[in-house]
Amino acid sequence: MGKKKKTVILTNVLFHGIADRGQCVGKTAEGQVVFAIGPVPGDRADVVVTKKRRDFFLARVQRYLEYSPLRTEPVCTHFGQCGGCKWQHLDYAEQIRQKEQVVHHAFSRIGRVPIGEWLPILGGERTTYYRNKMEYAFSNRRWLTQEELVGGVDRNADVLGFHPPGNFDKVIDITHCWLQEEPANKIRNTIRDIAFEQGLSFYDVHQHQGFLRTLMLRVTTQEQAMVVVAFGEADATKQDLFLKTVSERLPEITTLIYCVNTKRNDAMYDLEMHTFAGPGYVEEMLGHVRYRIGPQSFFQTNTRQARALYDTVVDFAQLTGNENVYDLYTGLGSIALYVAQAARQVVGIEEITAAIDDARTNADLNGVDNVTFYAGDVKDILTPEFADRHGRPDVLITDPPRAGMHEAVVQMLLQLEAPKIVYVSCDPATQARDINRLAEKYDVIKARPVDMFPHTHHIENVALLALRPAQTHEDEPGREI
Repeated sequence: MGKKKKTVILTNVLFHGIADRGQCVGKTAEGQVVFAIGPVPGDRADVVVTKKRRDFFLARVQRYLEYSPLRTEPVCTHFGQCGGCKWQHLDYAEQIRQKEQVVHHAFSRIGRVPIGEWLPILGGERTTYYRNKMEYAFSNRRWLTQEELVGGVDRNADVLGFHPPGNFDKVIDITHCWLQEEPANKIRNTIRDIAFEQGLSFYDVHQHQGFLRTLMLRVTTQEQAMVVVAFGEADATKQDLFLKTVSERLPEITTLIYCVNTKRNDAMYDLEMHTFAGPGYVEEMLGHVRYRIGPQSFFQTNTRQARALYDTVVDFAQLTGNENVYDLYTGLGSIALYVAQAARQVVGIEEITAAIDDARTNADLNGVDNVTFYAGDVKDILTPEFADRHGRPDVLITDPPRAGMHEAVVQMLLQLEAPKIVYVSCDPATQARDINRLAEKYDVIKARPVDMFPHTHHIENVALLALRPAQTHEDEPGREI
């Protein structure tokens, strides 16, 4: 028999800050760094070490010695289980203060460039019911709480909800989610009731079988609701009866769409969509721009706070109407269309072809004729020849995915020498890394964090970079890049 590992307990850990994936960071009296899920800043606890790393410990709380005055009562009965809201038990004012510090630390540790001015973080207009899109899973295996496990509750039950962290094959049955406003909860719960009434099978990820697989809901501020049902198997008769009943019982649904997914993963971007009822899209307003959003469109998940984010971009860009603007990683053109009325022309680049199709549709919808969109990887599209064709950008806006910009893109930006770069990021660490690379020619004039996702560790940051005077060129038509 192998030797039993000794339990290591660290005592009197004082937690002081939030970290990635909902973890809280603390220190022992001896200065040992500890990460654990559950505590909030200000808590003091004894912890059991689960993993030892070179510079820190991962742990779970054994017992709390003192609770933080910053603790609040979570509003959701599912809190602590589904993992969607990691910080509901932490006062929101403290949440955004902590997030602001996360961004500042990323720039001091990784960016290592001076910031001309830190503008205060923009907290969320709403801290509940702020998401416009949610995705749920149908499952025949219910996730059980510790009390239910001890009580012998059967986990073989059909449920509709979220996978808890680290559990791909079990689902928490969600009765009320505080992330998406009505009619979202009514729609989800009614769809589950209809599935029960019709005796439909819920998906089994181990056997890769089951009729109902996933459900996507999108609710807009324009009182429109899109529902996308992914069936795990094709059965036209059962599909038609189910969708017909959903449509009749839930008139709040303005467009009902379905697809059949027999793949090993739940991704829907590569599946054929079929519109059962409605126009096949919903519409949303961000400020002065109307966006048409399809079942596979990418759109900012927090509509109200997206406007605050885009207004920050506009404020940083200080457009006068004469500028040539590049918008990298443009998605469905949300930022490009938002700034178009204040620019001479905007050129958007996005890797996903379907998103560019959406961008062109939205440009037509808004009567915007000074925007041009290109589909392809930014590192392949953004070349000296591209810049020769479209002119050197006066302002370059970049909003890359979490991984940040490819090194080739960073090097191209250094060649382009746009007088201004407005860098929008959903990961301050990769943003700080990229800005460190751009520091060869650029200074950071100012930055502002924006909290798009209250009660989570996620945080956006907008930074304004300016080309140093020594690198500024007079405008030269046809100048080679």
